[in-house]
Amino acid sequence: MKQNWKKVLITSLACAAFVGVGMTTSYASYELNPEVKDATPALKQAAEIGVRVFENPEMKNLANKDAIVVMSFGTTFKESRKATIEKTVADIQAAHPDTKVVLAFTSHIIVDRIQAKEGIKIQTPEEALTALKQDGYTRVALTSLDLIPGMEYAYDSAIFDLYKTEFKKMTLGTSLMYWTGQEKQRDDVTEFLNAFKTEFPKTGKKDAVLIMQHGTPHPGNAYYSVIQARIDEMGMNNVLLYTVEGWPSLETIIPKLKAKGINHVTLIPGMMVAGDHANNDMAGAEPDSHKSILEKEGFKVDTYIHGAGENENVRKLFVDRANESWNALENETVKPVVHHMQKK
Repeated sequence: MKQNWKKVLITSLACAAFVGVGMTTSYASYELNPEVKDATPALKQAAEIGVRVFENPEMKNLANKDAIVVMSFGTTFKESRKATIEKTVADIQAAHPDTKVVLAFTSHIIVDRIQAKEGIKIQTPEEALTALKQDGYTRVALTSLDLIPGMEYAYDSAIFDLYKTEFKKMTLGTSLMYWTGQEKQRDDVTEFLNAFKTEFPKTGKKDAVLIMQHGTPHPGNAYYSVIQARIDEMGMNNVLLYTVEGWPSLETIIPKLKAKGINHVTLIPGMMVAGDHANNDMAGAEPDSHKSILEKEGFKVDTYIHGAGENENVRKLFVDRANESWNALENETVKPVVHHMQKK
């Protein structure tokens, strides 16, 4: 039985992508078990995990004119935007010097505020793709600056689904943390933490590092539990994660700090940018800021107001994700691991 399974695995490497409904990634792919002869569109779509690919057979004869669209939530904090988002886009452009790279913000509110305050028009993904279509671009690699596949990455996926038929070929890369190490997959969470922990200060037994994440109503909020588990497994003592708008909240970890005898904490935003959440919710002087709440609870508090995108090693991971989407656009695969749905 194991030999048959291995044979199926090997033969499927060459056909991980199929026109219209398939997907392939430059690391791991999922596809249906060959025994499924009458797969419905819903079942095929359910198999689209990882980097997604769509090829439009009606446009197969069009010449290739390629672009990369980098999608980010965005921020109105100009200096942080330059040091994180724009620097990452520049790194992606440097990796693809002969390809048009476009930045798009998924937060329409932030787009409007930047235009009103700075006179700068940053496109939404919808606007960027409409403009590329008008300019004759036929193939587009979408890539995301989201850390986890939460609500904002769901927006990215919706963009892919709504616009993929407008182009000859379209791909969508994963969020920074997507694969979690099971079934021979890459462990994106550990990879991110190894890059991000270089920002941590040295700590003693009574010191802690608190990583502030955003949080999301999306089921992707469960990634924060995985991140905390990896932190513990990696032996990063007294490093705790909390979220602004999800679980765990700051209130849920304060008792843990007291139980450990912690008296000093450093707050670090585990977000792409150091924007409103970092400057105000985390480090602000208002009585309901995280810094003020912790000080009222008796802790000495330091704040580190730098976005994760300022970290060169983190930016390299985002470039890797962009490259995966680009490789899928170019039909390149690297170390594919194919799994089969409906194996039973």
